[in-house]
Formats: sequence, C-alpha cells, structure tokens
Amino acid sequence: MAGDMDRSVPSAKVLGVDRERLRSLFGWLNPGQSLVSGDSLAGNARLSPEEFAQLNFICQPFCDSCALPFERGEEHGLICAACAAHPPVWHQARSALVYDDITSRLVLSLKRRGNRNGLSVFAEFLTSAAGDVLTTADLVIPVPIHSRRLAMRGFNQAGWLAAALKDKLSLPYDEFCIRRVKATPSQGHLNARQRRANVAGAFELTKRGTERIAGMRIILLDDVYTTGATLTACARTLQRARPSNLDVVTFARVVAPANPTI
Repeated sequence: MAGDMDRSVPSAKVLGVDRERLRSLFGWLNPGQSLVSGDSLAGNARLSPEEFAQLNFICQPFCDSCALPFERGEEHGLICAACAAHPPVWHQARSALVYDDITSRLVLSLKRRGNRNGLSVFAEFLTSAAGDVLTTADLVIPVPIHSRRLAMRGFNQAGWLAAALKDKLSLPYDEFCIRRVKATPSQGHLNARQRRANVAGAFELTKRGTERIAGMRIILLDDVYTTGATLTACARTLQRARPSNLDVVTFARVVAPANPTI
C-alpha cells in the first residue's frame, strides 16, 4: 500500500517533501478525514492521494514580488508587469497554492467552518513554498479581522495559520501589532478598485506594534492573496513602524478571474 501511495503523488518532489514527511501528511496512526470531501481516510490522513494530486502548487518560475505564476519558460527571480509598473509596498511574496475549486474547499473549511484539522498540513505547504523568506524572518504578523467579526466567528484564520507555523518552525507571531479599526463588508464579490476603497483606513498600528516591529524582519501572513488590496493596506500600516524587511506569505493565491468566490 505504501508503494502505491508513493507512486500516486509525484508532486511531492515539487514540494521537496521526503517520504517520511509525506506520510505525516497522509497519516497512518489515527482515524482521518478528508479536508476536501469529508470522507473517512485511513490513518490520520487529511487528503487522499487523488486529492493531493489535484492540488496546484505554485512553483518557480513566479513573480518575486506577488507570487503570480509565470509560464514555465521564464527565468527565476523576475517580476510581473503589474509589479514593475506599481511596485508593492513589501519586498517579496510567496503563496503555496493556486486558489481554485479544490483549494477553495480547504480555505473555506478553515475560514467559514473553523476546521483546524488541516493546520499542520497547511503549515507544511507554507514552509515548502515560502521557506526562503520564513527562515530569515523574526516575526509573523497575521492579517487581523475586526473585533466584531472576531466575536461572531470566534477565531482569526490567519492567526491559526501563524500558530501552525510557530509549531513547525518555532517562528514567533504577534496578533496585536496591528488592528482592524474599520468593520468592512465582505469583499467576496468586489473588484480590485472596490476592494482598495473598502479597506482604505481599515488598519491601525498599535503601540505594541510601534515598539516591537522597528528593525525586524516581518512576515505578513494571510489565507488568500486575491487582488492584494488588504495585504497592501496592512503592509502600508506596518511600514510606519520601520521594519528592516517586510515580506508577504499566503496559503493560496488567486490567479484567474474564474476562480471561486472567497
């Protein structure tokens, strides 16, 4: 059975995950449940081999500034035309997966249903995709949600992702350096211009952030990079504290207009 599973997931080479770590993703000891279908799986698995094979990992070449995938023939370390015309307010961006039908189920399971069962898997994917920026960082700051939404939902999914990265990499995170002061409507059906207007003035640097961030290498972390409006608003706020470097890491990235609503 192990041999069959190893042959069915050639994408593991792309991720740089060895067999033992791959087995930890699929699990072997405890009852598992698919994060995609909800079906029972052998061991402590969170994805079936077939589901894993459908995941569209973002691999080189991609834009170094926004993680937009390029055609395979492009060189590494390039930036896209949009970033060349309007450079982001951060240094580099990394995303683990293209946001598509199957990835949306993983994100929405976490974001809307509060399913934490896949966090260790997500941390594995994030580490494989963004290890070059994560291993040089001093602090992770998850994108905050408004206190009203936090009270209703009971959690911030970006905070959970940050906690999962801390468990894996011992990388500190802080949810109190920046706060969301504007209760913005959901952005699921807004275009890029509407999203920028929606998050204008939405974030505020805290006294804790002002004191802690200066001179540090910061990771701004979120679940999905859509148009970059929210990330840009957060990054601009964080830059006021004068970090020595600011990078962006997200679990997934929207790359086409046809992708599902977030």
